[in-house]
Amino acid sequence: MTPDDDEPAPAPPVTNQHARTRVSGPFTVVEVSGEIDVATAHLLAEHLDAATSGPGPDVLVDLRYVDFFDCSGLRVLCRADRRARERDGRLRVVADQPRVLRLLRASGLAGRFPALPRLPDEPV
Repeated sequence: MTPDDDEPAPAPPVTNQHARTRVSGPFTVVEVSGEIDVATAHLLAEHLDAATSGPGPDVLVDLRYVDFFDCSGLRVLCRADRRARERDGRLRVVADQPRVLRLLRASGLAGRFPALPRLPDEPV
């Protein structure tokens, strides 16, 4: 069974204290805040699962407002990136905090997630 083309897209998950989803032009932006660890990664995952559920997703994960981000968060990012690619889309990370950039480098994921310093539609 294939979905009806006239069927509306599913609504994004409810905003929580760690993630919210919004549309900005052609992008789905998932804004992440607070601490993302083993206890909270599922709150981010539900937003990324929804953002990567359709065909050709173009997802920006904004990590500029996180206080802490560990390997649980990296696992969620990798899973969402794989889902986006499987659907002929992409997932990119927006990050400007040195600790997040160090984590990406130390984990070997800086090449997979080259961090953008800001959202593409934000003024310089």
